[in-house]
Amino acid sequence: MKALREWIINFIYKIATGTKRIRVILTPLVGFIFFCIVLLLILASFFLDRFFGFGEFISKPLEIAISMLFLVTGTFLWLWSVGKFLKTKGTPVPINPPPKLVTDGPYAYSRNPMLTGLFMVMAGIGIFFGSVTLTFIMTPLFVFMSILEFKYIEEPELAKRFGTQYIEYKQKTPIIIPKLYKK
Repeated sequence: MKALREWIINFIYKIATGTKRIRVILTPLVGFIFFCIVLLLILASFFLDRFFGFGEFISKPLEIAISMLFLVTGTFLWLWSVGKFLKTKGTPVPINPPPKLVTDGPYAYSRNPMLTGLFMVMAGIGIFFGSVTLTFIMTPLFVFMSILEFKYIEEPELAKRFGTQYIEYKQKTPIIIPKLYKK
């Protein structure tokens, strides 16, 4: 398992530091695959809700208010994070990252605010549609799996690419749940 993990880290590193042409070709493919995984989790949740007969868990007016809070906040955070990457001439896709470590904007509060925003959007969709499975099973499962992937694949690759700069950033910035102040 460790050999596979090292191979993946080295593969991402090689592409992320390799030719722009390969990154440009692979970025939409990797982005599409990630989008499909998220969409599949959402659709599977709706199917499982119907299959198990789960009903809505919050009344309509409250459901809309709570879901909008999650959807708007999560979308804003996700877009702000993506904007920071695009401004630094990179993309949100790990194989085509910005050429320098981004530590300002939302990245001053969390090492992966983009995923935090996505988690909030997924929970917001779950709450809006009254999906027990999406809100309480699939979103937390996706959060857990994403943290494992980030911690064991992306972070070692970032440390390899940025060295001490990333290690220092990692020590002072939380992984997912943003701190509410800057040091």
